Amino acid sequence: MKRKISLIMCMLAVVFALAGCSGQDSGVEYDEAVIGEATEFLVSYCSTVDDATVEQWNSLSDEQLEIQMAQSGYPFTADSFLGSMDAWKAGVEECGAYLGHDEFTYEATQTQLSATTTAQFEDRDADLEIIYKADVRGNLHLDSLTVSGKYTMGEILGKAGLNTLLGMGTVFVVLIIISVIISLLKYIPKFLESFSRKEKPQAAPAAAPAPAAAPAPAPAQEEEELAGDEELVAVMAAAIAAAEEIPADGFVVRSIRRRRSNKWNRA
Repeated sequence: MKRKISLIMCMLAVVFALAGCSGQDSGVEYDEAVIGEATEFLVSYCSTVDDATVEQWNSLSDEQLEIQMAQSGYPFTADSFLGSMDAWKAGVEECGAYLGHDEFTYEATQTQLSATTTAQFEDRDADLEIIYKADVRGNLHLDSLTVSGKYTMGEILGKAGLNTLLGMGTVFVVLIIISVIISLLKYIPKFLESFSRKEKPQAAPAAAPAPAAAPAPAPAQEEEELAGDEELVAVMAAAIAAAEEIPADGFVVRSIRRRRSNKWNRA
């Protein structure tokens, strides 16, 4: 029994020892003097650099930037250094001109080191945070710089109310536009119909009806009844009697008809 109790006590002692060692080794190793110098240089440079110099930095090639970072002797990379200048410029636009900052406090974790302080600007104070991350070998390199303006409760509520009004106003405006569009949908068929009428080619005008053929002239009456003319009958009878040398009362003229073409017509 005593052996079991002693064994359990030994195991607990080992566990507490390991926990103590892991707690002491929870953060990355760093030289506060070196990191402090690099941090102060970064803040000083970002607060004094002008736009023309920033443009010159951005115009350099990757190789030139790497050479400049290596010659500086600070744990900066090209991307993190350029990003820090852009973040500082955005913070100045938000908080005003830079005036100064308090001392930095450092907090280390297993993968990074953060340096934080309060910076003073013309319009408002801001939380300044600079983060260094460790690589595979455990060396720290600059990762980012952040400037976060401090707002009063009234400013925060006012900004929240303004964002709410803008959001709700945008929603209502969009709904009104949608309702107007829906109300206009009923005119689309009429518009399409009128548009199709304009594009439809006009039918060729109907050909004028051919003029009706002139009615054929009625055939001339081949024979014309002339028996009603007594004088003409008497003359014709006398002429026939003389030609035939017979008496005029030897025949009776019942009808006389004019032939269509004869020598009399030609005469």
